[in-house]
Amino acid sequence: MNKQSKARLMLIISMVVFGTIGLFVKNIALPSAEISLYRAVLAILLIGGYLLVTGQKIPFGSIKRALPLLLLSGAAMGFNWILLFEAYRYTTVSVATLSYYFAPVIVTVVCPLLFRERMGAKQWICFGMSTLGIVLITGIGGIGEGNHGLGILLGLGAATLYATVILLNKFIKEVEGIHRTFLQFIAAAIVLLPYVLLTDGINVHTLNAGGWINLLTVGLIHTGITYCLYFTSLKELPGQKAAILSYIDPLVAVIASVAILGEDITLPQILGGLMILGFTLWNEISPKSNKKGTDDGQTQSDSSELQSRSDDGQSQGDSSELQSRSDDGQSQGDSSELQSRSDDGQSQGDSPELQSRPDDGQTQGDSSELQSRSDDGQQSGSSDL
Repeated sequence: MNKQSKARLMLIISMVVFGTIGLFVKNIALPSAEISLYRAVLAILLIGGYLLVTGQKIPFGSIKRALPLLLLSGAAMGFNWILLFEAYRYTTVSVATLSYYFAPVIVTVVCPLLFRERMGAKQWICFGMSTLGIVLITGIGGIGEGNHGLGILLGLGAATLYATVILLNKFIKEVEGIHRTFLQFIAAAIVLLPYVLLTDGINVHTLNAGGWINLLTVGLIHTGITYCLYFTSLKELPGQKAAILSYIDPLVAVIASVAILGEDITLPQILGGLMILGFTLWNEISPKSNKKGTDDGQTQSDSSELQSRSDDGQSQGDSSELQSRSDDGQSQGDSSELQSRSDDGQSQGDSPELQSRPDDGQTQGDSSELQSRSDDGQQSGSSDL
Protein backbone atom coordinates (compact mmCIF):
# COMPACT_ATOMS: atom_id res chain seq x y z
CA MET A 1 0.00 0.00 0.00
CA ASN A 2 1.53 3.32 -1.08
CA LYS A 3 1.53 6.55 0.95
CA GLN A 4 -1.57 8.00 -0.68
CA SER A 5 -3.56 4.80 -0.16
CA LYS A 6 -2.58 4.73 3.53
CA ALA A 7 -3.46 8.40 3.87
CA ARG A 8 -6.82 7.85 2.19
CA LEU A 9 -7.56 4.97 4.57
CA MET A 10 -6.59 7.09 7.59
CA LEU A 11 -8.86 9.93 6.46
CA ILE A 12 -11.78 7.58 5.85
CA ILE A 13 -11.31 6.09 9.33
CA SER A 14 -11.18 9.61 10.78
CA MET A 15 -14.41 10.62 9.07
CA VAL A 16 -16.22 7.46 10.14
CA VAL A 17 -15.14 8.02 13.75
CA PHE A 18 -16.10 11.70 13.64
CA GLY A 19 -19.53 10.73 12.32
CA THR A 20 -20.26 8.56 15.35
CA ILE A 21 -19.54 11.16 18.06
CA GLY A 22 -23.24 11.89 18.59
CA LEU A 23 -23.88 8.27 19.60
CA PHE A 24 -21.47 8.61 22.51
CA VAL A 25 -22.32 12.16 23.58
CA LYS A 26 -25.99 11.25 23.95
CA ASN A 27 -24.99 8.57 26.48
CA ILE A 28 -22.90 10.81 28.76
CA ALA A 29 -25.05 12.01 31.67
CA LEU A 30 -23.22 15.33 32.10
CA PRO A 31 -23.96 18.91 31.08
CA SER A 32 -22.72 19.73 27.57
CA ALA A 33 -20.24 22.31 28.90
CA GLU A 34 -18.62 19.76 31.18
CA ILE A 35 -18.36 17.19 28.39
CA SER A 36 -16.72 19.85 26.21
CA LEU A 37 -14.20 20.68 28.96
CA TYR A 38 -13.17 17.06 29.46
CA ARG A 39 -13.00 16.55 25.72
CA ALA A 40 -10.53 19.41 25.43
CA VAL A 41 -8.44 18.24 28.40
CA LEU A 42 -8.22 14.63 27.21
CA ALA A 43 -7.33 15.77 23.68
CA ILE A 44 -4.63 18.08 25.05
CA LEU A 45 -3.02 15.18 26.92
CA LEU A 46 -3.09 12.81 23.95
CA ILE A 47 -2.11 15.27 21.21
CA GLY A 48 0.55 16.77 23.47
CA GLY A 49 2.02 13.29 23.91
CA TYR A 50 1.88 12.72 20.15
CA LEU A 51 3.75 15.97 19.47
CA LEU A 52 6.33 15.05 22.09
CA VAL A 53 6.91 11.53 20.74
CA THR A 54 7.14 12.71 17.12
CA GLY A 55 9.45 15.59 18.02
CA GLN A 56 7.18 18.30 16.62
CA LYS A 57 8.04 21.53 18.37
CA ILE A 58 5.58 24.41 18.67
CA PRO A 59 7.18 27.76 17.74
CA PHE A 60 6.12 29.55 20.94
CA GLY A 61 8.56 32.38 20.33
CA SER A 62 6.88 33.40 17.09
CA ILE A 63 3.22 33.14 18.12
CA LYS A 64 2.99 35.87 20.75
CA ARG A 65 1.09 38.16 18.40
CA ALA A 66 -1.40 35.38 17.64
CA LEU A 67 -2.22 34.58 21.29
CA PRO A 68 -5.32 36.83 21.50
CA LEU A 69 -6.75 35.27 18.33
CA LEU A 70 -5.87 31.77 19.54
CA LEU A 71 -7.67 32.44 22.81
CA LEU A 72 -10.71 33.85 20.99
CA SER A 73 -10.85 31.01 18.48
CA GLY A 74 -10.39 28.46 21.26
CA ALA A 75 -13.31 30.01 23.16
CA ALA A 76 -15.45 29.90 20.00
CA MET A 77 -14.47 26.26 19.52
CA GLY A 78 -15.39 25.34 23.09
CA PHE A 79 -18.81 26.99 23.00
CA ASN A 80 -19.35 25.56 19.53
CA TRP A 81 -19.04 22.10 21.09
CA ILE A 82 -21.49 23.06 23.83
CA LEU A 83 -24.15 24.15 21.33
CA LEU A 84 -23.63 21.07 19.13
CA PHE A 85 -23.87 18.68 22.08
CA GLU A 86 -27.00 20.50 23.27
CA ALA A 87 -28.45 20.16 19.76
CA TYR A 88 -28.03 16.38 20.07
CA ARG A 89 -30.23 16.49 23.18
CA TYR A 90 -33.10 18.43 21.62
CA THR A 91 -33.28 16.93 18.13
CA THR A 92 -31.94 13.89 16.31
CA VAL A 93 -28.24 13.42 15.65
CA SER A 94 -28.89 13.50 11.90
CA VAL A 95 -30.78 16.82 11.95
CA ALA A 96 -28.27 18.41 14.35
CA THR A 97 -25.36 17.31 12.14
CA LEU A 98 -26.96 18.50 8.91
CA SER A 99 -27.79 21.86 10.52
CA TYR A 100 -24.18 22.09 11.68
CA TYR A 101 -22.95 21.60 8.12
CA PHE A 102 -24.40 24.99 7.26
CA ALA A 103 -21.11 26.47 8.56
CA PRO A 104 -19.36 26.45 5.15
CA VAL A 105 -22.29 28.36 3.68
CA ILE A 106 -21.92 31.03 6.38
CA VAL A 107 -18.22 31.36 5.56
CA THR A 108 -18.99 31.70 1.85
CA VAL A 109 -21.29 34.66 2.54
CA VAL A 110 -19.15 36.39 5.17
CA CYS A 111 -15.80 36.18 3.34
CA PRO A 112 -16.75 38.81 0.71
CA LEU A 113 -17.62 41.22 3.53
CA LEU A 114 -14.43 40.69 5.52
CA PHE A 115 -11.89 40.05 2.77
CA ARG A 116 -13.39 41.91 -0.19
CA GLU A 117 -13.82 38.71 -2.13
CA ARG A 118 -16.40 38.58 -4.89
CA MET A 119 -19.17 36.01 -4.82
CA GLY A 120 -19.79 34.60 -8.27
CA ALA A 121 -22.98 33.09 -9.62
CA LYS A 122 -21.89 29.63 -8.47
CA GLN A 123 -21.47 30.80 -4.86
CA TRP A 124 -24.88 32.51 -4.87
CA ILE A 125 -26.54 29.38 -6.25
CA CYS A 126 -24.87 27.23 -3.59
CA PHE A 127 -25.91 29.66 -0.86
CA GLY A 128 -29.51 29.77 -2.04
CA MET A 129 -29.89 26.01 -2.47
CA SER A 130 -28.19 25.24 0.87
CA THR A 131 -30.53 27.70 2.58
CA LEU A 132 -33.45 25.94 0.94
CA GLY A 133 -32.02 22.70 2.31
CA ILE A 134 -32.17 24.11 5.84
CA VAL A 135 -35.80 25.09 5.24
CA LEU A 136 -36.59 21.51 4.20
CA ILE A 137 -34.82 20.09 7.26
CA THR A 138 -36.67 22.37 9.68
CA GLY A 139 -40.00 22.22 7.94
CA ILE A 140 -41.52 25.50 6.74
CA GLY A 141 -42.50 27.50 9.79
CA GLY A 142 -41.53 24.62 12.08
CA ILE A 143 -38.24 25.86 13.47
CA GLY A 144 -39.90 27.31 16.53
CA GLU A 145 -41.96 24.22 17.33
CA GLY A 146 -40.88 22.43 20.51
CA ASN A 147 -37.60 20.74 21.20
CA HIS A 148 -36.95 19.87 17.56
CA GLY A 149 -36.91 23.53 16.55
CA LEU A 150 -34.66 24.41 19.50
CA GLY A 151 -32.26 21.64 18.49
CA ILE A 152 -32.03 23.03 14.96
CA LEU A 153 -31.39 26.54 16.29
CA LEU A 154 -28.63 25.17 18.54
CA GLY A 155 -27.13 23.34 15.55
CA LEU A 156 -27.17 26.53 13.50
CA GLY A 157 -25.66 28.40 16.44
CA ALA A 158 -22.87 25.83 16.59
CA ALA A 159 -22.39 26.26 12.83
CA THR A 160 -22.05 30.02 13.31
CA LEU A 161 -19.39 29.56 16.00
CA TYR A 162 -17.55 27.03 13.85
CA ALA A 163 -17.62 29.51 10.97
CA THR A 164 -16.15 32.04 13.42
CA VAL A 165 -13.27 29.66 14.15
CA ILE A 166 -12.69 29.25 10.42
CA LEU A 167 -12.62 32.99 9.81
CA LEU A 168 -10.34 33.67 12.81
CA ASN A 169 -7.94 31.02 11.52
CA LYS A 170 -7.49 33.12 8.40
CA PHE A 171 -5.80 35.74 10.56
CA ILE A 172 -3.57 33.32 12.49
CA LYS A 173 -0.48 33.07 10.31
CA GLU A 174 2.17 32.26 12.89
CA VAL A 175 1.08 28.68 13.59
CA GLU A 176 -0.83 26.10 11.59
CA GLY A 177 -2.15 22.57 11.42
CA ILE A 178 -2.09 20.31 14.44
CA HIS A 179 -0.05 22.86 16.41
CA ARG A 180 -2.80 25.43 16.04
CA THR A 181 -5.46 22.87 16.94
CA PHE A 182 -3.49 21.85 20.04
CA LEU A 183 -3.20 25.47 21.19
CA GLN A 184 -6.89 26.08 20.47
CA PHE A 185 -7.78 23.08 22.64
CA ILE A 186 -5.72 24.60 25.44
CA ALA A 187 -7.52 27.93 24.95
CA ALA A 188 -10.89 26.14 24.95
CA ALA A 189 -10.05 24.40 28.24
CA ILE A 190 -8.95 27.71 29.80
CA VAL A 191 -12.24 29.37 28.84
CA LEU A 192 -14.51 26.40 29.60
CA LEU A 193 -13.15 25.67 33.09
CA PRO A 194 -14.46 28.85 34.77
CA TYR A 195 -17.70 28.60 32.76
CA VAL A 196 -18.31 25.07 34.06
CA LEU A 197 -17.44 26.07 37.64
CA LEU A 198 -19.81 29.03 37.52
CA THR A 199 -22.73 27.13 35.98
CA ASP A 200 -23.36 23.44 36.72
CA GLY A 201 -20.10 22.72 38.51
CA ILE A 202 -18.13 19.46 38.40
CA ASN A 203 -20.32 16.36 38.18
CA VAL A 204 -18.01 13.79 36.67
CA HIS A 205 -18.05 11.79 39.90
CA THR A 206 -21.70 10.94 39.22
CA LEU A 207 -20.90 8.98 36.05
CA ASN A 208 -21.39 5.24 35.98
CA ALA A 209 -19.02 2.86 34.17
CA GLY A 210 -20.82 3.31 30.85
CA GLY A 211 -20.65 7.08 31.15
CA TRP A 212 -16.91 6.96 31.80
CA ILE A 213 -16.36 4.73 28.77
CA ASN A 214 -18.31 7.10 26.54
CA LEU A 215 -16.52 10.18 27.92
CA LEU A 216 -13.05 8.66 27.46
CA THR A 217 -14.02 7.55 23.96
CA VAL A 218 -15.11 11.07 22.98
CA GLY A 219 -11.98 12.69 24.43
CA LEU A 220 -9.28 10.19 23.51
CA ILE A 221 -10.57 8.52 20.35
CA HIS A 222 -12.93 11.01 18.69
CA THR A 223 -10.68 13.94 19.44
CA GLY A 224 -7.12 12.92 20.35
CA ILE A 225 -6.34 9.87 18.21
CA THR A 226 -8.62 10.83 15.33
CA TYR A 227 -7.12 14.30 14.99
CA CYS A 228 -3.65 12.78 14.82
CA LEU A 229 -4.83 10.43 12.06
CA TYR A 230 -6.55 13.28 10.29
CA PHE A 231 -3.58 15.63 10.19
CA THR A 232 -1.23 12.80 9.22
CA SER A 233 -3.46 11.93 6.26
CA LEU A 234 -3.62 15.54 5.04
CA LYS A 235 0.13 15.52 4.45
CA GLU A 236 -0.27 13.01 1.62
CA LEU A 237 -3.67 13.73 0.05
CA PRO A 238 -4.63 16.32 -2.55
CA GLY A 239 -7.11 18.81 -1.13
CA GLN A 240 -10.11 17.99 -3.29
CA LYS A 241 -9.83 14.29 -2.50
CA ALA A 242 -9.75 15.20 1.19
CA ALA A 243 -12.80 17.44 0.72
CA ILE A 244 -14.85 14.70 -0.94
CA LEU A 245 -13.88 12.12 1.69
CA SER A 246 -14.84 14.58 4.45
CA TYR A 247 -18.50 14.15 3.50
CA ILE A 248 -18.35 10.61 4.85
CA ASP A 249 -18.72 12.23 8.29
CA PRO A 250 -22.31 13.58 7.99
CA LEU A 251 -23.41 10.54 6.00
CA VAL A 252 -22.20 8.23 8.80
CA ALA A 253 -23.90 10.50 11.36
CA VAL A 254 -27.24 10.24 9.53
CA ILE A 255 -26.96 6.46 9.08
CA ALA A 256 -25.97 5.94 12.73
CA SER A 257 -28.81 8.17 13.90
CA VAL A 258 -31.40 6.17 11.99
CA ALA A 259 -29.96 2.64 12.13
CA ILE A 260 -28.44 2.55 15.63
CA LEU A 261 -30.34 5.14 17.68
CA GLY A 262 -33.61 4.47 15.85
CA GLU A 263 -34.22 8.20 15.31
CA ASP A 264 -36.69 9.29 12.66
CA ILE A 265 -35.78 11.24 9.54
CA THR A 266 -38.31 12.40 6.97
CA LEU A 267 -38.00 12.48 3.19
CA PRO A 268 -37.86 16.33 3.11
CA GLN A 269 -35.07 16.23 5.72
CA ILE A 270 -33.13 13.74 3.61
CA LEU A 271 -33.61 15.94 0.55
CA GLY A 272 -32.58 19.04 2.54
CA GLY A 273 -29.47 17.30 3.83
CA LEU A 274 -28.48 16.22 0.34
CA MET A 275 -28.94 19.80 -0.89
CA ILE A 276 -26.71 21.25 1.85
CA LEU A 277 -23.97 18.65 1.41
CA GLY A 278 -24.22 18.48 -2.38
CA PHE A 279 -24.14 22.21 -3.09
CA THR A 280 -21.45 22.83 -0.44
CA LEU A 281 -19.29 20.15 -2.04
CA TRP A 282 -19.89 21.60 -5.52
CA ASN A 283 -18.86 25.01 -4.24
CA GLU A 284 -15.61 23.57 -2.90
CA ILE A 285 -14.51 21.83 -6.08
CA SER A 286 -12.85 23.97 -8.71
CA PRO A 287 -12.67 23.07 -12.41
CA LYS A 288 -10.01 20.52 -13.26
CA SER A 289 -8.67 22.80 -15.90
CA ASN A 290 -7.42 25.11 -13.17
CA LYS A 291 -5.49 22.43 -11.38
CA LYS A 292 -2.46 20.60 -12.56
CA GLY A 293 -0.10 18.46 -10.53
CA THR A 294 3.30 17.17 -11.54
CA ASP A 295 4.42 13.60 -11.05
CA ASP A 296 6.17 14.50 -7.87
CA GLY A 297 3.92 17.31 -6.63
CA GLN A 298 0.62 17.48 -4.87
CA THR A 299 -2.14 19.97 -4.52
CA GLN A 300 -4.09 20.32 -1.36
CA SER A 301 -6.74 22.79 -0.56
CA ASP A 302 -9.30 23.94 1.83
CA SER A 303 -11.79 26.66 1.42
CA SER A 304 -9.75 29.77 1.55
CA GLU A 305 -6.05 29.19 1.97
CA LEU A 306 -3.23 27.45 0.23
CA GLN A 307 -0.21 26.57 2.33
CA SER A 308 2.98 24.95 1.23
CA ARG A 309 6.00 23.98 3.23
CA SER A 310 9.49 23.13 2.04
CA ASP A 311 12.41 21.68 3.99
CA ASP A 312 13.19 24.86 5.86
CA GLY A 313 10.19 27.16 5.65
CA GLN A 314 6.52 27.75 5.65
CA SER A 315 4.10 29.90 3.77
CA GLN A 316 0.51 30.71 4.31
CA GLY A 317 -2.12 32.59 2.40
CA ASP A 318 -5.75 33.22 2.83
CA SER A 319 -9.01 33.14 1.05
CA SER A 320 -7.93 33.20 -2.53
CA GLU A 321 -4.19 33.13 -2.34
CA LEU A 322 -1.84 30.81 -4.12
CA GLN A 323 1.57 30.47 -2.57
CA SER A 324 4.72 28.68 -3.50
CA ARG A 325 8.14 28.41 -2.03
CA SER A 326 11.52 27.36 -3.36
CA ASP A 327 14.13 25.61 -1.20
CA ASP A 328 15.31 28.78 0.48
CA GLY A 329 12.82 31.45 -0.52
CA GLN A 330 9.23 32.33 -0.15
CA SER A 331 6.69 34.15 -2.23
CA GLN A 332 3.12 35.02 -1.66
CA GLY A 333 0.38 36.21 -3.92
CA ASP A 334 -3.20 37.07 -3.74
CA SER A 335 -6.41 35.96 -5.36
CA SER A 336 -5.38 36.55 -8.92
CA GLU A 337 -1.82 35.29 -8.80
CA LEU A 338 -0.36 31.96 -9.80
CA GLN A 339 2.95 30.99 -8.26
CA SER A 340 5.07 27.96 -8.77
CA ARG A 341 7.53 26.13 -6.65
CA SER A 342 10.99 25.19 -7.80
CA ASP A 343 12.85 21.98 -6.91
CA ASP A 344 10.77 19.37 -8.77
CA GLY A 345 8.11 21.84 -9.84
CA GLN A 346 4.61 22.14 -8.65
CA SER A 347 1.61 23.98 -9.97
CA GLN A 348 -1.18 24.82 -7.68
CA GLY A 349 -4.51 26.48 -8.02
CA ASP A 350 -6.95 27.16 -5.35
CA SER A 351 -10.50 26.02 -5.29
CA PRO A 352 -13.29 28.45 -4.61
CA GLU A 353 -14.00 26.79 -1.30
CA LEU A 354 -12.84 23.62 0.37
CA GLN A 355 -14.35 23.05 3.69
CA SER A 356 -13.77 20.51 6.19
CA ARG A 357 -15.42 18.70 8.92
CA PRO A 358 -17.38 20.79 11.24
CA ASP A 359 -18.31 18.20 13.73
CA ASP A 360 -16.19 19.42 16.44
CA GLY A 361 -14.99 22.68 15.38
CA GLN A 362 -12.07 21.73 13.45
CA THR A 363 -11.09 22.03 9.90
CA GLN A 364 -10.21 19.14 8.16
CA GLY A 365 -9.32 20.86 5.36
CA ASP A 366 -10.50 23.76 7.36
CA SER A 367 -12.71 25.89 5.39
CA SER A 368 -10.36 28.70 5.71
CA GLU A 369 -7.30 27.16 4.19
CA LEU A 370 -6.05 25.83 0.91
CA GLN A 371 -2.98 23.77 1.51
CA SER A 372 -0.46 21.99 -0.58
CA ARG A 373 2.47 19.76 0.13
CA SER A 374 5.61 19.16 -1.90
CA ASP A 375 7.57 15.89 -1.83
CA ASP A 376 9.79 17.07 0.93
CA GLY A 377 7.32 19.36 2.66
CA GLN A 378 4.29 19.19 4.77
CA GLN A 379 0.71 20.30 4.57
CA SER A 380 -1.66 20.57 7.41
CA GLY A 381 -5.04 22.04 8.09
CA SER A 382 -6.95 22.90 11.16
CA SER A 383 -11.43 22.02 13.85
CA ASP A 384 -13.05 22.15 14.92
CA LEU A 385 -14.62 20.14 13.16
